[in-house]
Amino acid sequence: MTLISSSGLSSADLLKLKHFVIENLTRELEVENPVFAQRENFVQKKLVEIFSRLPANIPNSIRQQVMQEVRNDILGFGPIQPLLDDPDVSEVMVNGPKRVYVEKKGKLTKTDVVFENNQEVLKVIDRIILPLGRRVDADSPTVDARLPDGSRVNAVIPPVALDGASITIRKFRKDKLSMEQLVDFGSITTSMAEFLKACVISRLNIIVSGGTGSGKTTLLNVLSSLIPESERIVTIEDAAELQLQQEHVVRLETKAANLEGRGQVSIRDLVRNSLRMRPDRIIVGECRGGETLDMLQAMNTGHDGSLTTLHANTPRDALSRTETMVLMAGMDLPVKVIRQQVSAAIDVIVQQSRLKDGSRKVTAITEVAGMEGDTIVLTDIFRFEQTSMTPEGKIIGQLKPTGIRPLFTPRLEAAGFKLPPEVFGANMGDMFRRR
Repeated sequence: MTLISSSGLSSADLLKLKHFVIENLTRELEVENPVFAQRENFVQKKLVEIFSRLPANIPNSIRQQVMQEVRNDILGFGPIQPLLDDPDVSEVMVNGPKRVYVEKKGKLTKTDVVFENNQEVLKVIDRIILPLGRRVDADSPTVDARLPDGSRVNAVIPPVALDGASITIRKFRKDKLSMEQLVDFGSITTSMAEFLKACVISRLNIIVSGGTGSGKTTLLNVLSSLIPESERIVTIEDAAELQLQQEHVVRLETKAANLEGRGQVSIRDLVRNSLRMRPDRIIVGECRGGETLDMLQAMNTGHDGSLTTLHANTPRDALSRTETMVLMAGMDLPVKVIRQQVSAAIDVIVQQSRLKDGSRKVTAITEVAGMEGDTIVLTDIFRFEQTSMTPEGKIIGQLKPTGIRPLFTPRLEAAGFKLPPEVFGANMGDMFRRR
């Protein structure tokens, strides 16, 4: 986005015009103080009045450009508002005032959007967090927040951010994906979808593992949508992103400490509290620390069918990270005891990955098959095998079953799911099948 136009006006002149309009409009807003529902109409009406008092020789294209930029500043989030309005943009990244990037279809690109200076970036951060009661300053230079539409925001300011204030916005999908759409996109196969549906309804405990931006929350949303309407669901998140359509849902969200450093409510606090809420299912948006121990204990004490996500690049890494996070709870537990807890609690790890070409796929569905000595046994039920790459960089491969039936098959059958041999790879089944 540039302020230089074909009219011959310099960027400095256009900036002066924009500031003049903003000052006048801000005064009008302070005097009238319209209610929130009428604010947009009020701003549009006053913009027309302000421009009617300006010289008539200002080209219409300049009027429209300045009016739109002022609307973005007053009603939205400044220069990045058009990016937030673009349905093809999935993530917006501000690396200081002069470097703004977006993710489109899994690819990162630099935009021509710029802020005037670092102060303008800070203004946008304040506009995001102030309505939420959050704060960001030199003593607390990082903050997580959520836009009104549900988009997730992280902001970091100096002195931590060396090149100027940084904003990262993960946009909220308004259209809720279904399992069928994931199949259409090639993220999973029909057999994998059938298997995962059986696992969710049969109340298996499932971890969705993956890297940053791999689509973990999207997949968690899809899996959560399969939970029967008759069950009471408690969701626990740092910033609410889950879009459950069931009627009987209690949504819990963490709370940051106040200015005095008191009143914080953490994920761990909410997991502990949820156990007293008579949940049929507990869904934790993401396990990052000591709450993992509480989650495992819940899974081991009758709260079957729990779901969560964590950051890891492989199912084996997911187990290692789970062990580390349990130790973060401050309990001095032997590693073998932790692994016994993990193997008893978790039934399935679904590995979600963003491939080099930007596509997102479930690259493994893995059973946690128990312990052998001090080691947790993992068995891949499905996995992705890359075969080649096109000259354009698109990855070619297959999602296919390994031919192994999981040990929890009787639990699926008890819930009414007698999956045909073809789901697990009928041609390999006799060779590898376990009972």
